[in-house]
Amino acid sequence: MNRNVWLLFACQAMLHAVMAGQTIMASLIGHQLSGSALNTLPMAIQMVSVMCSSVVASWAFSRFGRKKGFWLACAIMFSGSLTFATGVYTKNFAIYCLGAIPAGIGFGMSHHLRFAAAEVAAPDARARAISLVMAGGVLSAIVGPEMVKQTHDLITNFMFLATYLYLPCLPMIAAVLLYFAELPPAPPKATGEPVPFRDIVARPNFVAAVISSLVGYGTMNLLMASTPLQMMLCGFGVAASAEVIRAHSVCMYAPGFVTGRLIQKFGLHQIILTGALLTTSAVITNLWFDQVFWTFFIALAVLGIGWNFMFVGGTTMLTTAYEPRERVKVQATHDFIVFANVAMTALTSGIIEAKWGWTALNLTVLPPVVIATTVVLWHWIAKRPRSALA
Repeated sequence: MNRNVWLLFACQAMLHAVMAGQTIMASLIGHQLSGSALNTLPMAIQMVSVMCSSVVASWAFSRFGRKKGFWLACAIMFSGSLTFATGVYTKNFAIYCLGAIPAGIGFGMSHHLRFAAAEVAAPDARARAISLVMAGGVLSAIVGPEMVKQTHDLITNFMFLATYLYLPCLPMIAAVLLYFAELPPAPPKATGEPVPFRDIVARPNFVAAVISSLVGYGTMNLLMASTPLQMMLCGFGVAASAEVIRAHSVCMYAPGFVTGRLIQKFGLHQIILTGALLTTSAVITNLWFDQVFWTFFIALAVLGIGWNFMFVGGTTMLTTAYEPRERVKVQATHDFIVFANVAMTALTSGIIEAKWGWTALNLTVLPPVVIATTVVLWHWIAKRPRSALA
């Protein structure tokens, strides 16, 4: 991997650590400031903003190129943390919710770091570059929570205020790292008749990539969001849930150090299908075994690896679905669809759990996994040389 990919890896770690810390604080501060069931509203607003960030990302990267676009993302995340701090200091729930908008937009734009990695890597190393940058999430899972742990009570009578004053340091560090990276400029302007958008989204590579990413991310989020609640109902404390979520986060990102090599060795479709199988295994673990600590631990760890294989695989496949002049539009469309689904699963996971129970929630995962498996198998067979099918 070249120097640029490692710089993007470090930027991913810094920017995603902001979200890792925010995930811990959001509902606690929301409950403290709202005193009502609206405690999850800031996180819901943030996830919707992540979805809408695709529009901002498409405009910024098309107009300014990768480096300036990521600098804009750093500035937006910086302002989000300061707005959160203002809400905490003034004890104003509305201002705190307002901070979720720039925080979500900046975080959503930072997901394009993986696309930038593919663009600075050699064609035969794109899968490795994408997976390595996403492996930066391992450091995020350490840095974000640790920052919350060390700073949450530094300012008396204002819990978490110091944390929100420290968090802006992370996008500032990322902005400095970006200065040393050589990233692609804005894509060339289209000449001649533009390709109709409906033709782009109908391409088999685009369809298979989106289905893989969407199902991998959506099913993971559906189960992850409700696991702490189910553990609480089974008598486990916050510490046990934190350990399970930490293991899940590490297993989501740590495979990134090898996923690209696995794709090169075994093939893209095989790795995506393995991810689907692992996701199914997580459901079977949840339903087959007694609800003890190790059941939740193993199920979410396996689910994290399954997510990594499906999402990295989908992103890698997407790089074959566009021409250079189309890349930003196609990438933004991919992320808009995927994160719209993530926002929906974040909102519906608790509803399904409350109305129909843990078993029903797990069974909900299986139909989309079957659909993704079918689509990827169809794409694999269609792409194989005709001589291999004779």
